[in-house]
Amino acid sequence: MGAAAILRAAGVGVGDEVIVPAFGNMEVAEAATLAGALPVFADIDPVTYCLDVAAVEASVTSRTAAVVAVHRFGRPADIARLHALGQRHGLLVLEQGESEAPYDEVAQRRQRAAYLDGKLRGVRTPDGGDGHTYQQYVVRVPGNGRPDRDAFARALRGRGVDCRVPVKTPVHRLPEFRRCVSLPETELAADETLALPVEASLTKRDMQRIVAACNALGGLLQPAF
Repeated sequence: MGAAAILRAAGVGVGDEVIVPAFGNMEVAEAATLAGALPVFADIDPVTYCLDVAAVEASVTSRTAAVVAVHRFGRPADIARLHALGQRHGLLVLEQGESEAPYDEVAQRRQRAAYLDGKLRGVRTPDGGDGHTYQQYVVRVPGNGRPDRDAFARALRGRGVDCRVPVKTPVHRLPEFRRCVSLPETELAADETLALPVEASLTKRDMQRIVAACNALGGLLQPAF
């Protein structure tokens, strides 16, 4: 059952608000709309890229009926705290998960992520944390925001590294859902994040090429911190 159907089955509808993240695709916001509710965007935690619990609580109003949390890049959202918040305010809390990979594949991705963690310079590597499965290995390209990240990505692709921008435009900036709301962590993440390859199929030579390409450009950027 999709999120929209679950929301409708729980009685969420016209006049209700559903708190969702803007960092990601528009499907979650669309689910709220399909249920007849208004999607309300809350900011993310800059480490996990999932909904920030304090930001969610600050977004709760008398019309709030539900929260939809999305696990991002293989890092789980803080579901325990969100459920506690839901109990305090009488809210439905839904999870949108990413498809699970076999244990061996996750183990290999973690191994490659650990290699990148130890070798990359000039970019901010992800905080692994508990339970990270590295569905995507997302770094931050520090500097002056999106132009630097995009130039960095183009240069990497020119060196044969298949990187991609995970979220090009936050949902609250799309025409269908445009909102005048302050989401600084969401917007900074959209400007700075870049997903590097970490698939289990990558060879040691592939990993060395990724590191060499990134580190050759790292001197153009501010030091990682």
